[in-house]
Amino acid sequence: MQLPDMNLLVALDILLDEGSVVGAARRMNLSPAAMSRTLTRIREALGDPVLVRAGRGLVPTSKALELRAQVHELVEQAALVFRSADTIDLASLQRRFSVRANDFFVGVYGGRLIDILERQAPLCELRFVPVGDGDDEALREGRIDLRISNTRPLSPEVKVQNLFTTNFVGLVREDHPLLAEEITAERFAAYPHISMSRRGIARGPIDAALAELGLKRRVPMIAPGFHAAMFMLPDSDLILPVPKESQLSVRRLGLRLRSFVLPIPLPTLILNQSWHPRDDKDQAHKWFREVVRTCCHETWKQAQQGS
Repeated sequence: MQLPDMNLLVALDILLDEGSVVGAARRMNLSPAAMSRTLTRIREALGDPVLVRAGRGLVPTSKALELRAQVHELVEQAALVFRSADTIDLASLQRRFSVRANDFFVGVYGGRLIDILERQAPLCELRFVPVGDGDDEALREGRIDLRISNTRPLSPEVKVQNLFTTNFVGLVREDHPLLAEEITAERFAAYPHISMSRRGIARGPIDAALAELGLKRRVPMIAPGFHAAMFMLPDSDLILPVPKESQLSVRRLGLRLRSFVLPIPLPTLILNQSWHPRDDKDQAHKWFREVVRTCCHETWKQAQQGS
């Protein structure tokens, strides 16, 4: 079945409202001749003259009068569909945003994110999804809305936006013997370390940097999350490398921990958010992505000021 040209519906609505080919042509930015041809197509589609001459003007036929209200309502509904793509009522928006991120992001940024949602879109929910192994299809399958990570997704079609860059610092208890003297690479490597890895991997960039100096650290503990590992530090001589922004959590919680600049060069981390193209133009999703970006930027500035 061949669908009719929807532009004819709009033209019919304007023609019935104007009762004039010239007036309708003006509103549709067409020439009178083009509008007359459109009216001919409408007549053929409906099997009715639609507008007939009465004196110097045109009047609608009985069928046109019957259709007028229905046609106008359909045009209004269609316009509403397209207007809704440009605007969003946050106060009435009901949506759950599922975000895959590690505990560092949840701990540092989660509170500010939910505060913005509560104030701007109070009917929405924020759901953090645990980072999992071999789950690169989550965006494609629609199980999550955003993936926040320092690695780029494997799926080539996925959209990616950089959020901010960060560096690692060391974290220890406030009376740790490492702090008593200058922190050299040798002294840094001499104390036990916590390795952060959700896959249980003990070695990484820190070990590579130490190896170039002929040094090796001891890693007696491997933890899957930064914030849980922080609470191990007060009772041990362990060293925990953390992203710089984690210092905000230390200050907010009043933890008796100290941070220090690592005595070895490490690559800068770029944190990004990624999403599937199906959500690229969705207004609610665009708003949420902007909230995440703004939240990260403001928190990043706060971390720089406090360092």
